[in-house]
Amino acid sequence: MQNKKTRALISVSILAILGGCATTQTKDPRDPWEGFNRNMQSFNDGVDDYVMKPVAKGYRWVMPNFADQGVTNFFSNLNDIGVCANDALQGKFIQSGMDGARFLVNTTAGVAGLIDVGSMIDLPKHNEDFDQTLGVWGVPTGPYLVLPFFGPSSPRGVAGLAGDAAMNPLTYAGFYLHPEWIGAAVSVGGGALKAIDTRADLLGMEKVATEAALDRYQFFRDAYLSNRNYMVKDGNVPEDDVLKFEELKDEGYGPINPNPY
Repeated sequence: MQNKKTRALISVSILAILGGCATTQTKDPRDPWEGFNRNMQSFNDGVDDYVMKPVAKGYRWVMPNFADQGVTNFFSNLNDIGVCANDALQGKFIQSGMDGARFLVNTTAGVAGLIDVGSMIDLPKHNEDFDQTLGVWGVPTGPYLVLPFFGPSSPRGVAGLAGDAAMNPLTYAGFYLHPEWIGAAVSVGGGALKAIDTRADLLGMEKVATEAALDRYQFFRDAYLSNRNYMVKDGNVPEDDVLKFEELKDEGYGPINPNPY
């Protein structure tokens, strides 16, 4: 049950980049920059409507299901490098070993991660990032902050993005591939493909975003903050601190994507 909640929370927090303007202004001590954040969310919504969504729909149309899943698995496998490192930084050494084994198995037997062999042999996917690591170390989240293009975040989340980039091998493609333009193309192209693939995987969740709450901005903010707290504490939070995404699903607000990565 805890695993289902975690997956649902991850899916909705990623989808939050789709959030647009809302009509109801609320005062929340976690969100002192609400005016700026609502405007930035509206900007991101426009980018999504005119760029990301059409591209994602085209990508979904031309990509066979098996190829789409293969791309998702490939980037998930690259992500496991950072997951393994963050496991260790959080003191989860057994889990770090499991995630390291998962990466090796998927990279070799899974053909560079295109096939998720690890899940077939009881090496499940974990989701750990540097923002969670900073949270485990006691760094506070800070005020809620919506970033252009990236969506919901916080001052700690910004540092987390920098840490995650440092653990992503695509960041260093330019140093190892020559001529330099090839490395730059691999790095930028890989990041763009990952963003498109992730957005395509979230197309089925738009009904949740548009119908689950009267104030979409508040919905996305609470989803992000609840998800971060849940992930940092490995699910050890009071029941009333978890948004009831399974209840929304049961009420007909659309499917919850079980594996956005």
